[in-house]
Formats: sequence, C-alpha cells, structure tokens
Amino acid sequence: MMDKKEKNSLTVAPFECAWLKDLRFREAGRGCVAFEASAHNDVTLVFRENVGSQHYHYKRDSCPHYTVILGSHRNRRLRIIADGRTVVDEEGVALCSSSAFQSYWISVYDGLISIGKGRYPFQNLVFQWLDTNPNCSVQYIGLSSWDKHVGYRNVNVLPPTQDHISLWKHVDNGIEGEEDVELELEDEYTDYKSWGLEHFLENWDLSDVLFSVDSGETLVPAHKAILVASGNFPLNLSQDVVQLHGVSYPVLHALLQYIYTGQTEILESELGSLRDLALQLEVNALVNQCDDMMEQLKRNKKLLDSGKRVELLYPRIQPHCTTVFPSGIPLNVPRLKQLQCTGEFSDVCIYIQGHGFVAHVHKIILSLWSMPFERMFTNGMSETTSSEVYIRDVSPEAFQTMLKFMYSGELSKDVTMESDVLLLQLLFLADQFGVTLLHQECCKILLECLSEDSVCSILQVVSSIPCCKLIEEICERKFSMHFDYCTTANIEFVILDESTFRKILQCPDLTVTSEEKVLNAILMWGLEASELCGWMAVDELMTFSTPDILFGERLQSVQDLLSFVRFPLLPYTLLEKLENSSISRKILTFQNLVKEAIDFVKLEPSRLEDKKKNNVRFQHRRSSYKELQYICDGDSNGVLFFAGTSYGEHPWVNPILSKKITITASSPPSRYTDPKVLVSRTYQGTSFAGPRLEDGQTYSWWMVDIGEDHQLMCNYYTLRQDGSRAFIRYWNLQGSIEGKTWTNLRVHENDQTVCKPGQFASWPVTGPNSLLPFRFFRVLLTAPTTDASNPWNLCICFLELYGYFL
Repeated sequence: MMDKKEKNSLTVAPFECAWLKDLRFREAGRGCVAFEASAHNDVTLVFRENVGSQHYHYKRDSCPHYTVILGSHRNRRLRIIADGRTVVDEEGVALCSSSAFQSYWISVYDGLISIGKGRYPFQNLVFQWLDTNPNCSVQYIGLSSWDKHVGYRNVNVLPPTQDHISLWKHVDNGIEGEEDVELELEDEYTDYKSWGLEHFLENWDLSDVLFSVDSGETLVPAHKAILVASGNFPLNLSQDVVQLHGVSYPVLHALLQYIYTGQTEILESELGSLRDLALQLEVNALVNQCDDMMEQLKRNKKLLDSGKRVELLYPRIQPHCTTVFPSGIPLNVPRLKQLQCTGEFSDVCIYIQGHGFVAHVHKIILSLWSMPFERMFTNGMSETTSSEVYIRDVSPEAFQTMLKFMYSGELSKDVTMESDVLLLQLLFLADQFGVTLLHQECCKILLECLSEDSVCSILQVVSSIPCCKLIEEICERKFSMHFDYCTTANIEFVILDESTFRKILQCPDLTVTSEEKVLNAILMWGLEASELCGWMAVDELMTFSTPDILFGERLQSVQDLLSFVRFPLLPYTLLEKLENSSISRKILTFQNLVKEAIDFVKLEPSRLEDKKKNNVRFQHRRSSYKELQYICDGDSNGVLFFAGTSYGEHPWVNPILSKKITITASSPPSRYTDPKVLVSRTYQGTSFAGPRLEDGQTYSWWMVDIGEDHQLMCNYYTLRQDGSRAFIRYWNLQGSIEGKTWTNLRVHENDQTVCKPGQFASWPVTGPNSLLPFRFFRVLLTAPTTDASNPWNLCICFLELYGYFL
C-alpha cells in the first residue's frame, strides 16, 4: 500500500510501485526527474513507455524499460537494468540510500542515463551510462521499492535543457566538433565554478589591510572581513598594516591560501613555522591539519625533507556542494553574521532610492557572491572609491534578505515560508546581481510551493529572466493543465506577455473543459480585462466599437492566437451564434475560423477523418475532460454511474464490485455501513456512516476515491436520505488530490432542504474551487443531525457527482 503523507510526499511499501499522473516526460526518451528519498536500501525508479501496475516489478517486465536502483545489495551498490538485463552493477559509487531524506536527480537523454546527488538537477554528476541501443520511448516514471519501505517527496519531472550539453561532454563517444554556442555555455559554466575567494587571494582590489613580512620588505594585501571569520587576527579600525615579525612570505602565503581556498602546499621544512603562525592567529583548522601531517611524517619515521612539499586540505563537510562558501573553506559563518549585524570593518553603505539607508556591508563579501558588485567596486567607477552606493528599483526587504544570504550562504527557514511576492523579488534580485546560488535556491522553493493560484505571478517574473527557462516551462505546463482555473479564478493571466500566453495555448498538455473557455481567455487577454467576461460580453462591446479600439496594440496578437481555438469541437448551435456575432463581422480571421468549423461539421463522415489527420484544430485534445452534466435527481449521467459502465464500454455493474471506484466511511463496514449501497440503483432504508473522533472533534463522513488515473472538476452533486428522520443540516462537500488535505467545494449551514425520508436533493458547486480537479471527494457532517438519539450518524443511501471528468 502506498501511504501519501502530504501533498508532496508518499511512502511506497515493499515490492510495490507508485505511478503518479504527473510523473512522465513531456518528450519520450528525454527528461529529468529530481526527487528526495529516504530508505535503508533500494531506492528504485522505473522508466517505461506505459504506466505499470501498483504491484509492478522490473524482474517480471517483458516490455522495454530502464530501472535505476540506488543502494542495491544492502545499500552497497548502484544498479541499472535495461530491459530486464543488468548493465551496471557498481560498488563504491556515492549514491547510497539514507534513512534521512537525500536529494537526487536522474536524467535520461537518448539512452544517456546520468545520475547526480544534490538539490539542483544537472549539477554534482556522480555516474553515467550510455546505452548503445537506446530506448527512446520511455516516458512514464514509477517510484518503487524492494524489501523495505521507501519514502519519496518533492518529486519533480523536468524537461531536457541546455544542461544536457554538460552531461554529454563527460561521455567519450568519439564525437567531435561541438557547436560554438555549446562551447560558450561550457566556458561560462567553468568561469562561474572557478569564481570564489581564491579570486581575491593576495589581490589588491578591495583589500583593506596589509601584512608586512620578510622584515618589512614584502607587503601582502588581505581583507579584514575574511580574516575575522577565519581566526583571531590583530586588527583594528585605525590600523591598515599588520607587522608579522619573523614570518617569511612563503609561510604567510600558505596560510592565506588555506583561508581563501581551503587548501595549500608548503615545504616540509616550513611546516612547523606554518603551524606556529596558524596557532598565533588562531586558525584552528590549519593547526589541526599541520598536527596531523607532522604526526603522519613522524609515524613514517621520515626526516623533514627541505625540498619536498606537503599538501594540506580543509576537511569538506559537503564534498559535492558547489556553494562559494561556507563549504570547502575555513570561514566561521556565525562570525560573518555578526559582522553583518555590527557593521564592524564595513567599507560601504548601501542606500535604496526612495527608502534610504539599508546596511553597512563589506565590499569583499558582496563581490564574493556577485560579479556585478565586484565590477562595480573595481572598475574605476564612482563606487570604486565611494563609501556609499545607491541602488534603484529594488525592494528593501528583498535586498536585506539577499544580504543575509551573502553572509550565511543559506536562506533562513522563516524566509522560505513567506509569501511568493518576496521570493519573486528575491529571484529577480539574484538574477540582477548574478547571485547564482541564491537564484537556484529561490527556483527550488518556488517549484515546491507552485500552485494554481501562484503560477501567474511567478510566470510574470521568470519570463523576463533568461536563466529561468526551466522554471518558466514548468509554470507554463502547470497553467495549461489547470487552464479553466487559472483563467477564471482570477484575472492575473491577462498581464502575461504574448510569447508566454502563446506557449501555454500551444502546450500539448493543455487541459480544458470546453474550447469556449479557450476563446474566452484569448478575448479577455486581448482586452486586458479588469474583470471576468465571456465572448458574449465582448460581442456586445464590439457592437458599439471597433476591434482597434477594444484590443489596441494586442489586436494582431489576438488574431494570431485565435487559431489555437479548436472551433470544430464546439457545438453546432454555438458555432451558429458565433457566425452571426459582431466579432465575426468585424474580425475576418474569426469569421474564417468559424466558417471553417461549420463546414467541417457538415462534412461526410468519410472525409472527417482525413481532415482530422491533416490539421490539429480538428482533433480532440489528448487531455480533454468529458462533461457529465446533472439533468435530474437520480439520473444516469453522473461520474459514479459512468464508472459502473467501465467509462462507457460495458453495461452497468456496481463500480465498487468492479473496483472502478472505492468508497470508505468514518465508521467500520457493517450491515448498515455498506459502500456498495451508496452507488447502487436500489434504495436501502438504513444506511449511515457513524462518528469518528479526529483532532479532538467529532465527524462523520462518506469518502469516494474515483481512482488514481482520474480527476473530476465537480459542479453538481446529489444525495439521498435513507429511511430515517436523521436529517442533515450542517455539512460540507470536500475535494482532495491525495485524500489528506481537503478543500471545501460547498459549505452547508442550517440547510433545511432534506426534510423527508428517502428524499433526493441536489446542489450546484460554484466558485473557483469548482474548477479545481480532485481525485477524492467526501460528504462531511460538521454538526449533529435532527435525530437526538444518534445525532452523528450521517444517514445517506445514495451519492452522485457531476462535472468535468478526466
């Protein structure tokens, strides 16, 4: 059994496999899955052309597939299986499972399987294997296990991006002649990777203190903020030169190199002098390294060789981390934070136009993270010599947050819980000032909290940031899969630029209940509407105006976008109304598209198929919903009846018996708590769900699961009272994606509708939530019924749901 603990987390039981609806590559054979996993062994991911079953296992699979197992053989090996044949069985690869959640990513690209560790896909590559006979059809991803439970969370499927270039360059496939663009991308990536404190080692730029060694003959530049965070140096505000008597330049160079890069080399004969200097200045990590090296030489009974050099490395806590600091160099982050708070040794004040003073900061810290800041402080402009910097058009709160990140290397947890607005401002700042790792962190958080309500605001920001193409594509797909909600729940989408809106309309995953919704959205976008409206409202405006006046600069864009409406799929009666509309008379493109659709509807059946093959406008969208409309109480048009017919394929059978749906109650099954009764076409006089205590509150409920492969946007529902007089007055109809977190679809407060035994009653579901697709639905009793003897029995003997079914 797969236990879904929260929206983004699930646990896969031994020998089972989870096939979630959204876990598939957009392009067959190409994609990347990023995820976190927790297990004692055998984190197992399966890549197939089609979805498997819950009890799927790769050993029994005769179809083409790839299986990747992290931590096989009691968490000692990495295994890759191709079509049932083990092609990789490697020991010692740093991809073992962990009882704590760890981040991984797996990329599949034309048979090249790349596996990495860490939060950011396409970085920290650990292992690759190239299939010489690639399976380019794999598209669906299964999350599986072996003999122990495996926890998965924050699973995201990402499209292939330019980053696959850097993965391919690790493979010796004999192919020469990379494209110039690809080489430039690689060079830029390499430049960034080499950027860090080592760039400022003994660099006169931004230095604010000098060390005098070799009896005053040599001056070596350094930076007070870095030194304060590394040891206990004799620094003060008035002193710019520190005298180090009896210290030679090679020894000082080795110490500074260790501080600025996390590693150094020195002659064996000078190892003792380096240790003494590190001890004097309290660079404790280097003292320990020197002690360990001297002990090692002593154990080997080796005399110090004045001509040989030894290497000292700072122990990296996170060997695969790519951050500039704190990983890999011996900086004390709490001291850096203290420097930010006190402003001690700061050399520049930041002001934001329209706000005023923001902070005392250190040029070296800002330059360490940001090339634009480094160039600002070193290229001879006014900021190079000035102690004040003025910045325009930025949020003070977001800028303060970025500064905190620069002094700590991480976003504080309270910031990640803030609104999307701050994160978006932070993302824009990170891009503006080139703080790449902050940019990545913001993208990661935004993806984790991405929802139908936030997708438009995120798109508005990321569409203007070139390096956010990955998150932009994910947002566009999210929007397209919840098109009805995103274009109806609010009006924010009209602010999107044409390119972004066009890509949403072109998305193959666009899911919509009616092509009329697509038409309405295009017209609202063209109007830059301030409130929701449909084509009829636009038609009325068109009667007394012209397209140029109504749509302005967007008129040509509207004419271009109208081709994405699949007019032939609209009802003929609606097409006739559109043909006679003012829009049709005044916009030639619209008129031609409607006429084409009407001609299509009138075609002979033999010619219809030819038309469909040659033009996508005549084809049903692969993710279109089926409308199951309420007609009357107890009709045969609902979702639960439709499931009983195997979705229109066979005569009706109780869907509980055919296992098409599942129904559970708040109380255990019994003679009078029988899930089959709720979807039966036969009336039963006694049927109820008894009370249950949840979080200290008493509730009763019936819950319907329409299946992991199906969703419903519910716009109507029907109940039937059993033969008792326990009438409900306070209850909610709720929907859920995973069966744990519930959204109210309709709230009933002192509803007097049900007043007779055996009575049917139906209600519409309206508002934005009626446009959200759910898998689980439940009727939840929130207050006692009218029956004083058993006030918490939810006495229902029939339930039906209506709406748009997928």
